[in-house]
Amino acid sequence: MLFVRKNVVIATFVLIFLVYILFHRLPPGADVSNTEKVEAQSTKTDPVVEETVHWKHHPDNYPVSSYIPLPTGNAPAIPKIQYDFPRESAADRKEREHRQAAVKKAFQHAWNGYKEHAWLKDELVPITGLWRNTFSGWAATLVDTLDSLIIMGLDDDFEQALAALDKIDFTTTHDTQLNVFETTIRYVGGFLGAYDLSGGKHPILLQKAQQLGEMLYKAFDTPNRMPQSRWDWMRSAVGLDIRPSRNTLLAELGSLSMEFTRLTQLTGDPKFFDAVQRVTNVLEDHQKTTRIPGLWPVMVDAQHLDFSDRRFTMGGMADSTYEYLPKEYLLLGGRLQQYKNMYQAAMDQINNKLLYRPMTKNGEDVLIAGNTQVSVSTRIGLEPQAQHLTCFIGGMVGIGARIFDRPEELATARKLTDGCIWAYDSMPTGVMPEIFYTSVCSHKEDCDWDEMKWYHDIRRHFSFGGTESDEEAAVEAKKLIEEHGLQPGITEVKDSRYILRPEAIESVFIMYRITGDKKYQDAAWRMFQSIDNLSKTDIANAGITDVRSRQTGKSDKMESFWLAETLKYFYLVFSEPDVVSLDEYVL
Repeated sequence: MLFVRKNVVIATFVLIFLVYILFHRLPPGADVSNTEKVEAQSTKTDPVVEETVHWKHHPDNYPVSSYIPLPTGNAPAIPKIQYDFPRESAADRKEREHRQAAVKKAFQHAWNGYKEHAWLKDELVPITGLWRNTFSGWAATLVDTLDSLIIMGLDDDFEQALAALDKIDFTTTHDTQLNVFETTIRYVGGFLGAYDLSGGKHPILLQKAQQLGEMLYKAFDTPNRMPQSRWDWMRSAVGLDIRPSRNTLLAELGSLSMEFTRLTQLTGDPKFFDAVQRVTNVLEDHQKTTRIPGLWPVMVDAQHLDFSDRRFTMGGMADSTYEYLPKEYLLLGGRLQQYKNMYQAAMDQINNKLLYRPMTKNGEDVLIAGNTQVSVSTRIGLEPQAQHLTCFIGGMVGIGARIFDRPEELATARKLTDGCIWAYDSMPTGVMPEIFYTSVCSHKEDCDWDEMKWYHDIRRHFSFGGTESDEEAAVEAKKLIEEHGLQPGITEVKDSRYILRPEAIESVFIMYRITGDKKYQDAAWRMFQSIDNLSKTDIANAGITDVRSRQTGKSDKMESFWLAETLKYFYLVFSEPDVVSLDEYVL
């Protein structure tokens, strides 16, 4: 996503449906323990249903007495983010444009595959040429990719996508629950990003964003105005009440602010900003009362506003709540210091509790954001787990270092981004896995390679008990290294997949724009070539099942973010610096 800164239901069915809701569905606010995405079966035909429920607006069950307005007044001067790039040489331009053309060619290959095999469906199945509806059947890939089409100058494709929008019926879906977070970032964010990037020339984009915003706003219609993140939309469609879940992922609670804020900025309707600002105020109120003051835990009881979970991470289930703090500050023009204060409080603890230096064979001075869990005795221990999802943090810290005048953290941002580049380069395929574990340096500033320590760390990680000699440890560790395809410094690859994720290249792009260091363009090129070579199919691109092996298989899935984010960032890192400048846009 990208933003500029600055029916009627038949009466008989209603009665039947009300009875079904009251007696056969989960009660409002019931916990949803399975937090993983559920994929629809690959098929060429829509599911057969006897009745279709369409969205109908009802008065709020818990109306707001007055709306929190957008902040006004003079905006503070926000420091410049981007590097002052000098004029490039002819040789540099030729190389950059060659790389950019390769990325665009890969994009067109995957986009054409989507158009031919999955048009107006959520996802292309890139090996068998089928499709999946995994996000309500509203053409997630099409909507999510609109701004990429604009950025790459694919005007005919963009016009074709615009013409298709009227064929999407956002008033109904076969999904009994809507994931509010996913719907917001892929659809509302997709529409708003394209609307802003096209200069507001296409009103349908804002109209569709507002239509979905009006619908999603009802997910906030709860007694405490916290959203029901896995929204039982059919209850709201017939006027019944809902409750927020007692098991809400932090990311789902705190990652709606940018899209809803931009809706208010563009439409003038205050309710969208009001909805997300109430969530922000709750997060601020509880930030200093969690088990690690300054950080929020992975899971939140949004019904009772309980933040007592013991798990903390910058990775999956929490990531974008932190990511949105500096971005929301930028979107509001710096008029709300609350986001700066929350970011700074979080960063102090991130630096102290979550960042560590992995032990690497060549002595790379890099950082990784791990996990931690507070034990019953309140002792805090680091879990040296690296996630691809966590790779966004380098870009976040880089932007924060610039706009919040924390210059010492620019070096931290570099090391975090370099840590993800190291993870890519460490694998035989040149691609980083979803999740892996590493040996940890005792000191961030001084860390020589110690092969025996790596051997002992591997044994401990695989829970081999007892006290063994170095020789015994080496023998056992070498067996595990061979069996699990471990590279130096890595103690386990927990999830060997790469599912076409954008987080690493997003940080590489941001750090290139902030520093002007061409090593980031070179790293991006290595990453792109490795990913494209492994993932390309006759139709598009597919997920990689095992990045430890050059003979890896592929998973028959292409997430919408491959076109909407991953290839967009690869393209932008090879664009001229004024194309989507970080001083003009918030991505």
